[in-house]
Amino acid sequence: QVQLVESGGGLVQAGGSLRLSCAASGRTFSSYAMGWFRQAPGKEREFVAAISRSGGTTNYADSVKGRFTISRDNAKNTVYLQMNSLKPEDTAVYYCAAAFAVMTRTTAGAYDYWGQGTQVTVSS
Repeated sequence: QVQLVESGGGLVQAGGSLRLSCAASGRTFSSYAMGWFRQAPGKEREFVAAISRSGGTTNYADSVKGRFTISRDNAKNTVYLQMNSLKPEDTAVYYCAAAFAVMTRTTAGAYDYWGQGTQVTVSS
């Protein structure tokens, strides 16, 4: 079992930045590829970014490429999502997820554990 707790969400103006954190406990964190997803009101959950269990490979949705950066610190059992140049369309609940896999996963169904989510609101 892996428990995931997100933090760092909030209200920010367009063009601003936020850094989300996801702290993991339970099984060995470094055994899991990690991902971030988001869900806006009335929309389906969508992939944002993923990182392999070593941190050597990352993937991004086209909508966030060049603005968001995913990283991880296996010594701290934490994965991060640095979000820059935020836009109103980035407003959503952001979820952290863990997949028992070596490489990145970009589909929600590939993930085994999920956090409760953290709200990000970008005002125009």
